[in-house]
Amino acid sequence: MRRTSTDVNGPDAPSEPPAARPTGRRDRWAGHREQRRQELIGAAVQALLRHGPTVDMDQVAATAGVSKPVLYRYFADKAQLWLAVSEVVAARVVDAVAPAVERVREERALVEATIDAYLSVIESEPTLYRFLLHESGHPGIQQVVAGTSRQVATGLARVIGDRLRALGLDAGPAEPWAYGLVGFVQAVGDWWATHGQPIRRAALTDYLTTLLWSGIEGVRRSADLPHELTRAHERIER
Repeated sequence: MRRTSTDVNGPDAPSEPPAARPTGRRDRWAGHREQRRQELIGAAVQALLRHGPTVDMDQVAATAGVSKPVLYRYFADKAQLWLAVSEVVAARVVDAVAPAVERVREERALVEATIDAYLSVIESEPTLYRFLLHESGHPGIQQVVAGTSRQVATGLARVIGDRLRALGLDAGPAEPWAYGLVGFVQAVGDWWATHGQPIRRAALTDYLTTLLWSGIEGVRRSADLPHELTRAHERIER
């Protein structure tokens, strides 16, 4: 007999109290439940791609092949499901940008690779990126976006710091420069996504790289930090 989503013995059946189950069974149940949860998140992503950022829970349930009550057994409300989806989208951003940052060491190429990797996510996943913009007022999603920015900026700061030290320069500006670069590219990326990508990705990458590189190249050529910047960094260290 084919099991439906309402089968009392099925994976979507209401769970019995954890204390009522032996440890081994409880662990297996938790594993099955997490697997099912991930499947539903995947269905939500597919529903987003199919229906756009305004997708509703009925459309998610239909895509998953379950009823809405089943969704609510795994997610307390729509906001919790959207938060889980935002974590998936954020992970895709990190997965795209982090390798580009780590494998590039020459300064201009580093800036260019970071920008291009970020824009590539918007280009390949425009609907998911617009979803993040659409739901950016949700506090939990704001935290996910901020955490993603921190993760990318931290990796970028490490590489920039290594390059500055290799040039015999003070690595102090590495972190603020990294955060500045990430924030700058994120803001332009939001504009690019909102306006339907009016400029080719390669051209936009070149525009932004040229602008950002002009400042970094100035420091590299002088083989020193701007006097006021050095003094500010020294004050912080004291």
